[in-house]
Amino acid sequence: MDIAELILDDHHEQRRLFAILEQIDRADTEVLSAIWARLASFLELHALAEEEIFYPALLQVGIAARRKDRVEDETLDAIHDHNEIRDAVAEVARHQVGTDEWFAAVAAANLANSDHMAEEEREGLTDFRRLAGLPRRHQLAVAFAAFEARNYAGVRPVDQDPADYVRAAEAEVPAPAEEPEDVQPPANGSLSVGSLKRN
Repeated sequence: MDIAELILDDHHEQRRLFAILEQIDRADTEVLSAIWARLASFLELHALAEEEIFYPALLQVGIAARRKDRVEDETLDAIHDHNEIRDAVAEVARHQVGTDEWFAAVAAANLANSDHMAEEEREGLTDFRRLAGLPRRHQLAVAFAAFEARNYAGVRPVDQDPADYVRAAEAEVPAPAEEPEDVQPPANGSLSVGSLKRN
């Protein structure tokens, strides 16, 4: 079991549910409502599972591999994307099911989610497979599956400030033992939070 594969499986299911919505008669609002409720809940749960399990681990392995700037950027983008997806899901709820406005809001949610998944698959997941060994990916897969199972009934959607999220996650990353005493903070725009510099 590999957390990258579990995330990809979730992405496939999200794409499948969006495709199902596109094939249901607009007049069948009961079915549209049921499928959308499942999908909306799944989108929220998946985002929170990534925020709790995957992105802190991506930051940790990226920092250990001296790729802090790259994994910071990927994580900032992902948390921003999650907020956009949450906002798009909330927008769907403002419209009557089956109307043109409702379908337009669902399409906007699909677009926001599709853009996020594509970027995550190209960057974060690819980097994580390169930087983390299979035993670590397996351990995280177990935690990810357990988190989703424990919260199958849904989670409360809460936007997060991307920079605050990264700061908090980096504060949990242990400093490497070999870090020299005189390391200077990066001058390249890194958040420099949870700095690996010894005090």
